Amino acid sequence: MSYNKNDIINHRIEKSDRTFLEAKSLKSSQFWNGAVNRLYYSCFHIVSALLLKDDINASTHNGVRTQFFKFYIKTEKMDRRFSVLYSDLMNKRQEGDYDDFHEFGQDDVEPLFEEVEDFISEVKKELIQ
Repeated sequence: MSYNKNDIINHRIEKSDRTFLEAKSLKSSQFWNGAVNRLYYSCFHIVSALLLKDDINASTHNGVRTQFFKFYIKTEKMDRRFSVLYSDLMNKRQEGDYDDFHEFGQDDVEPLFEEVEDFISEVKKELIQ
């Protein structure tokens, strides 16, 4: 089966939305490391959709972050706080997934939900421009 660019963009948007719902489910179960992971990936998928829309290539997680900063933050298309959030989530995901004894708590993770919702909403606005 062949997919066009818009199919892939829409799939990534839907994947971002589903992944955010997974984060909420993990939050309600108090699985904080898992919630951080899913929050990061919900942002990763929506940013990947944005980069594709604008024909910007990135093949790694760091590449996605770098290109997002270069083309959307540095150019002031998006607020700098979103770059800070995205980088923070990326670092937290690394810690939660790979540091043997790192456990996030409710106070670490719960405030991120509103910020991520705002992030996704703002990226979606960029996607429709």
